[in-house]
Amino acid sequence: MLFRNSRKLVTLNFLITFLLGDINVYTHRHYDADKKLFAKFTDLTGIQVNVIKGSADQLIQRLQSEGENSPADVLLTVDAGRLVRAKKLGLLQPISSEKLIRNVPEIMRDAENYWFGLTVRARVIVYAKDRVNENELSTYEDLAKPKWSGRIVIRSSNNIYNQSLMASLIEANGTKNALEWAKLVRKNMSRKPRGNDRDQAKAVASGVADLALVNTYYIGLLANSSDKADREVAEKLNIFFPNQNGRGTHINVSGGGITSTSKNKIEAIRFLEFLTESENQKIFSKGNYEYPLDYKNINDHFFLKWGKFKADDMSLTILGERNSDAVKLFDKAGWE
Repeated sequence: MLFRNSRKLVTLNFLITFLLGDINVYTHRHYDADKKLFAKFTDLTGIQVNVIKGSADQLIQRLQSEGENSPADVLLTVDAGRLVRAKKLGLLQPISSEKLIRNVPEIMRDAENYWFGLTVRARVIVYAKDRVNENELSTYEDLAKPKWSGRIVIRSSNNIYNQSLMASLIEANGTKNALEWAKLVRKNMSRKPRGNDRDQAKAVASGVADLALVNTYYIGLLANSSDKADREVAEKLNIFFPNQNGRGTHINVSGGGITSTSKNKIEAIRFLEFLTESENQKIFSKGNYEYPLDYKNINDHFFLKWGKFKADDMSLTILGERNSDAVKLFDKAGWE
């Protein structure tokens, strides 16, 4: 009897695996940690993950052009602003999952469950250890003061990370004050905006400027790079979390949703749930130095070196809703 029941169980597991479909993941993310997680998911479930890479804009345009014939099941991208955009364009569908709601903090997911955050990044001030005293630093708003004239580097206004920061400033301080901030910070730059966050960090380390606004994980990647030159850059810099005595530091997420045309919704939900589980969150953190969703309770030595911080508790949906306003203000401010 036991042997017969065991055979039935094996047969049932085989049938379940056989009936599960592959999933097609359109992703803007390009990290080794993701590859490890996708392989682990396949090993655990038998569900093959087919990856299609591209920039966020390319993938969104592709989903639009493919329409109802799109083979995509999951869209992964960085920044809540892009996820909000994908929802508005009708490219995502609502997800029913108690596990996702339990694992993803409310401010890091869509109110109607069209998308969910997967990892967290803070937009911080990085500064030259030998030229800036931490006591000089306080808030994002403080960067508009004359004392920082010629001492700041930041990437261009067409970057989504800066657009989302500006959206948060509009929400916190109003349109008029946000515009004035952008004008004054632009005046304080030591050069025209160019390059990515890594380039801003290198500019500070080389003396082009004294501080920059950078997403935290870039510093983690530099500090742990196999390239000695990258590690030397990180050694010259410190991280400062702005607005700790007020609303908190601006955070954002990379995240995902299920496409509106997905033909493998059950498998796609299971995939997103898997990525939010605590053990798998550690793989994101250790592989790419992104904060986990439960960033407040992280105990990894590397992150503890940066120190714990208070984050702005603004709903990240607002970043997408304010995106067009942010772009307009940057243009008015002359921020290239």
